[in-house]
Amino acid sequence: MIELEGVPELIDPVMVAAFEGWNDAGDAASTAVAHLEREWKGEVFAALDAEDYYDFQVNRPTVFMDGGVRKITWPTTRLSVVRVGGDKPRDLVLVRGIEPSMRWRSFCNELLGFAHELGVELVVVLGALLGDTPHTRPVPISGTTSDADLARRMDLEETKYEGPTGIVGVLQEACTHAGVPAVSLWAAVPHYVSQPPNPKATLALLNRLEDLLDIRIPLGELPEDARAWQVGVDQLAAEDSEVAEYVQTLEEARDTAELPEASGEAIAREFERYLRRRDGGGPTAGGHATADGGDAGSYLREGPGGRTRPPMPSRPEPEQPEADPRAGTEPKGDAGSGPETGPRARREPRPETDPAPDDDSDGSSDED
Repeated sequence: MIELEGVPELIDPVMVAAFEGWNDAGDAASTAVAHLEREWKGEVFAALDAEDYYDFQVNRPTVFMDGGVRKITWPTTRLSVVRVGGDKPRDLVLVRGIEPSMRWRSFCNELLGFAHELGVELVVVLGALLGDTPHTRPVPISGTTSDADLARRMDLEETKYEGPTGIVGVLQEACTHAGVPAVSLWAAVPHYVSQPPNPKATLALLNRLEDLLDIRIPLGELPEDARAWQVGVDQLAAEDSEVAEYVQTLEEARDTAELPEASGEAIAREFERYLRRRDGGGPTAGGHATADGGDAGSYLREGPGGRTRPPMPSRPEPEQPEADPRAGTEPKGDAGSGPETGPRARREPRPETDPAPDDDSDGSSDED
């Protein structure tokens, strides 16, 4: 491990982590942390020893040429620090890597060692899961915590999930035992278009992170990328009447489920975000978790020929839709494998997280 040298004293530090693999449908979570690193020019100050946590037959190293010299990049987890400016500056400790293949408890303890040494006050872990949610609607974001006080202060849900979990759930539990407040934010990605990237889900995660930490995140081209992504999926879905009908079914189920909860809260959050941005100036691979704890591959067609499509479900009753997209989950799957195209995956345990989604943030042309 690289020792902490040259890291200045941090201001109100918060650790924000994301891991590629089963916890990262559409690469939405890891892309969100990568966006923060890029926009705020984070510099890596530490890395975990890849030999301790990764099976290189699952997550293989890559070879590249540097000035004519052949070099190897090993899969690992790296930490960087960025400073968020403004009236109340604070630091973010960004953790980005791959879900480890082994020694998960040691992996989490090592990250918590960094958190303790840097004086981290809160750990936020980002994740993305596959769910029965339409791409045409705002991305559901579920926020959960194991800390009752934190749940009350930040209007989050306490997790009550029982069943298989991934590194996000293990890290959150390790934080609880270590006495470090921790929050998990999950974006629900449409299972029928799970191939990365998914800028709409990434944007939704960043917007929810803004609300949680009361900061302003420069979004760059993400809003435009999210709109372009939705237009592209709209065009693909329109080419197949069966896919279009399936999307309509999901839309009806989603709208029916959320109708009783319609209120001014989402509008208020969006308005607060607008004020924050205005006051701060202009914007400066594997199987994945499903909404019920199972695994799923890719479902949208690959091209005009040889395309796959989701099986048509029975139309849900308005009072009880077939799948509640608000049920965020902790995933079950294998880290490091690439996305696959195949039949709709089996469903296994109930969702790990069970909060009502925060649907006020997305980059599409649909407004809340």
